[in-house]
Amino acid sequence: MAFTGSYICTSFYIDLGLANIDTAADTFRLALYSDTATLTEATTAYTATGELATAGGYTAGGATTAVTVSTVSTSNGPMVVWDFADVTWAAATFTARGALLYDDTAAGNPAVAVLDFGSNKSVVATDFIITFPSPTANAGFIVFATVLSQ
Repeated sequence: MAFTGSYICTSFYIDLGLANIDTAADTFRLALYSDTATLTEATTAYTATGELATAGGYTAGGATTAVTVSTVSTSNGPMVVWDFADVTWAAATFTARGALLYDDTAAGNPAVAVLDFGSNKSVVATDFIITFPSPTANAGFIVFATVLSQ
């Protein structure tokens, strides 16, 4: 098994700090991978290695997802939450082990996050859906929190 967990990629934090990400203009994609893929927190960019073949309702490069960045107020201070639109592959027939969320607009297609499904997930002529958590004061897909000292 090549997947070892779900991660926010280290390169994402670097790109964020260098202001290389434009959430208003960039296009984000979610690509699906088989259990032969090696994706970790050190993954820096989209790769076709281990990606599902274009067949069964899947297209190489994955599907587009929209990002919304919002601020949520909490008793401990503000949180910035990144939320992505759910992605559906309709009437799909394939097996996927995980996914890579990446910025398809930025140079080099930088990685954002690796999603490990925990095991192979198969569908036959049915929808394959990736559901991202809704942003709240307690959770979200990517959360940057400020904790005020007491």
